[in-house]
Amino acid sequence: MSSLFMATGLPFFIIVLLGPLFIRILKKLNFGQQIRSQGPESHSEKEGIPTMGGVAIILALLLSSWFVLEPESDVIWALLITCGMGCIGFLDDYLQIRAQRSLGLKARYKISGQFLLGLLLALYTYRYSSVGADILLPGGNIISLGAGIIPFIMLTVVGTANAVNLTDGLDGLASGITVTVAGLLGIFLWQLNNLQLSLFSLIVAGACIGFLWYNSHPARVFMGDTGSLALGGAISAVAVLAGAEILLLIAGLVFVGETLSVMIQVTYFRITGGRRIFAMTPLHHHFELKGKKESKIVAWFIIMSLVFCGLGLFLFQPFF
Repeated sequence: MSSLFMATGLPFFIIVLLGPLFIRILKKLNFGQQIRSQGPESHSEKEGIPTMGGVAIILALLLSSWFVLEPESDVIWALLITCGMGCIGFLDDYLQIRAQRSLGLKARYKISGQFLLGLLLALYTYRYSSVGADILLPGGNIISLGAGIIPFIMLTVVGTANAVNLTDGLDGLASGITVTVAGLLGIFLWQLNNLQLSLFSLIVAGACIGFLWYNSHPARVFMGDTGSLALGGAISAVAVLAGAEILLLIAGLVFVGETLSVMIQVTYFRITGGRRIFAMTPLHHHFELKGKKESKIVAWFIIMSLVFCGLGLFLFQPFF
């Protein structure tokens, strides 16, 4: 039980204690947030707030993993995917800051790097992990996809990373929802006696709680693509290595909804020649433009995430 508190508490205190120093360094380096010109007008006040706070999240994950976890292959792969996604996000953030605009790494390079990481994880999982091609299903069932697990894992990793990235648009939103999803995965894996991946999930949750100390409204620092892609990589890697992709899908329905809102908006816009379903996407911006307060939207979305996590626990209860 002490390891559970250590896994959650250590990354929390690392970020909380070192946060002020880290924020000063980001300010000194002039790593300020670039706001999209087509975004909500209220976001103009966020211009210049330090970004790339995801570096602190990654450092807290690495340090905590060093002290808490055993160097098992699954844990190493979870860290590799987390750091790999974080590196892609870091390059994207850096290019945005250097160019002083909200567009960084070209999409084709970003997606290619993400799919490469997904492929590497898929090959490892299929050939060498204990999960292999198995996927856990609600109700206690298990199916095997054979070689079909490879594209399935790739889509899971890339889809999750980008879903978390799209959700990172309001103070505390992405980090708050990731706390609930990572916490759920930690509880589930603990019950399955997959202790190391369980502790890694709790480390992710603890790091997000610590980041919320400075990222909750009004935010003093943003995680940037560095943090959002790293967190998406972390929770997707844990789910893949446990065969819990469907549980991740259910628990992360807020992430799914944010992504679907963008896909629906773009498709409808093209089909109708410029008409829109939502005032703006991702979905949280729609509620902003409808006059809802930012803190209220974040609270709603986190509550819904807790509901979906509860649904996931209920549906997968037979595995306990």
